[in-house]
Amino acid sequence: MQYDPIKKDAGRIFNCCRWARVFFYRLLNLLLLRSWYVRSEIKLWAGSAPPDAAILDAGSGFGQYVWFVSRLGGNYRVKGIDIKVDELAICNKFFGGERSGGTVSFEKADLTTFVEPESYDLALCIDVLEHIEDDVTVMENLCRSLKPGGMLIISTPSDQGGSDVHHDGDSSFIGEHVRDGYPVQEISSKLRKAGFNRVKTRYSYRRWGRLSWIISMKYPIKMLNLGNIFFVVLPVYYLITLPFAMLFNIFDLYGRRGTGTGLIVKAWK
Repeated sequence: MQYDPIKKDAGRIFNCCRWARVFFYRLLNLLLLRSWYVRSEIKLWAGSAPPDAAILDAGSGFGQYVWFVSRLGGNYRVKGIDIKVDELAICNKFFGGERSGGTVSFEKADLTTFVEPESYDLALCIDVLEHIEDDVTVMENLCRSLKPGGMLIISTPSDQGGSDVHHDGDSSFIGEHVRDGYPVQEISSKLRKAGFNRVKTRYSYRRWGRLSWIISMKYPIKMLNLGNIFFVVLPVYYLITLPFAMLFNIFDLYGRRGTGTGLIVKAWK
């Protein structure tokens, strides 16, 4: 079961024009529970951020979070980095005419070598570390790239069934992952080893979030792996399931704390 080919197909479909790309970003923000958590943390950070803050999206992908952050502050300087040249080109074209204040840029970079010492107030690393074997080096580079007092926000699978792995011997639903998920103690220890002086973790994708992910992401991906013809079926499918997924996301974000298959981590330099 592959996830990346589906993402690429979806990206191509929504690249036809500017309004379609914006609709795509809004759809991702609705469907992906991790986006609910990440955007909530970014809003908290923005409440006390300097008006000319510099933000790094390390592993920017479609540019979803760059789009969100760039619309929060008129003078924010936002950079997205990734290794996928095709996505970077699409993002540079889209964001070239997207806003008048601040700056937005994208460039190719390998997170295991990228360092811009003390340049950023905030760094995002969303669904990235589970794809990289040398994760400690990436954490060290991000820490070095943050200004003193700067914050890193991470979203990644946990060891409580992250990557849709629930039993010993299960293979990951997301075939591109090099690890199935982090124990809280492990990721906290690695971040401190990398130079961060304070780390705060919380679980995401608890009971309700897992249900939301199954109906809003897992089943559609299973269908699309059978053939692109199912892109035609998806609008009807989401018309039925989307209200339930949204309700489950709300329950997960604001409900009682407990373990979950995802982790939201904040670390301060």
